Amino acid sequence: MIVLFFKKKRKDITKSPFYDKGDTLVVHFRCSKCGEIFRSHLRKFYDISVNYGSGKAAYKLDKEFIGSKCQNKIQIYAEFTRSFKALSFDIIGGNFISEEEYNVDKTK
Repeated sequence: MIVLFFKKKRKDITKSPFYDKGDTLVVHFRCSKCGEIFRSHLRKFYDISVNYGSGKAAYKLDKEFIGSKCQNKIQIYAEFTRSFKALSFDIIGGNFISEEEYNVDKTK
């Protein structure tokens, strides 16, 4: 008797919210409390620091934002490879949005 097991291929449902723009990484996000939208240009060798810990991540980001509409703190954490590809990322107090969503909301 032969038993076949099929593994379901995982889909990448967590696309990186960071856009590489030369010396900066751009990220768009929305405050979960008031809905204010943000675009941040993170300088690769200033805002993003070297990760001296063990592991695959060469760089890490730990950034906090406060908008003009409310005093909700939005914290973004991320780890990157040497070529600034996101390995992991998280946001507290907000939600990542795409560049297209940002542009549509900005025109309203």
